[in-house]
Amino acid sequence: MEQRARSAIASGAILIVIGVLLLMARLVPGFFGQLTWPFIVIGVGVLLLVLAIATGNAGLAVPACIVGGIGLILWWQNANNRWDTWSFAWTLIPGFVGVGALVQGLLESKPLKALIDALWPILISAVLFVVFSSFFGGPLYGVPLYYLAGGALILLGVLVILKGFLKVPAKTGTDEKRQE
Repeated sequence: MEQRARSAIASGAILIVIGVLLLMARLVPGFFGQLTWPFIVIGVGVLLLVLAIATGNAGLAVPACIVGGIGLILWWQNANNRWDTWSFAWTLIPGFVGVGALVQGLLESKPLKALIDALWPILISAVLFVVFSSFFGGPLYGVPLYYLAGGALILLGVLVILKGFLKVPAKTGTDEKRQE
């Protein structure tokens, strides 16, 4: 099937599902039950991911994971009435980019590239989360986060140094010709 036809089918199906859900929400009281407004944001992320898979446009996986991840943060904050956590929860967004890069690489059948592209944003996001939550959050499993923040920054520094030493320069076509 042609790319254009797949895109049209996927887009049309998504619009139909959204329309049915909107009608059900109006016609059947309590249809969504305990679903709260953050599920709309999560749903947009899921729809983007479905669109990425259905149309073969793997590039949509990154924004899908960002939107869906932010929706999950908003859902947790809404469920626990902890809006103050946004002062450090935003640091998870680079991790969502990493997850999106991983999904994109898997959709493109490039698992090794996907893993390499995903690791750094996820690691940086985790370190930023620990550092910022140590200042604005609370203790994690009984360990004050300021201990974890220092340790996380030291670990990240060591990894950055190691990456600098382990990085192998990419060979270009002209480099290969010179070596022959």
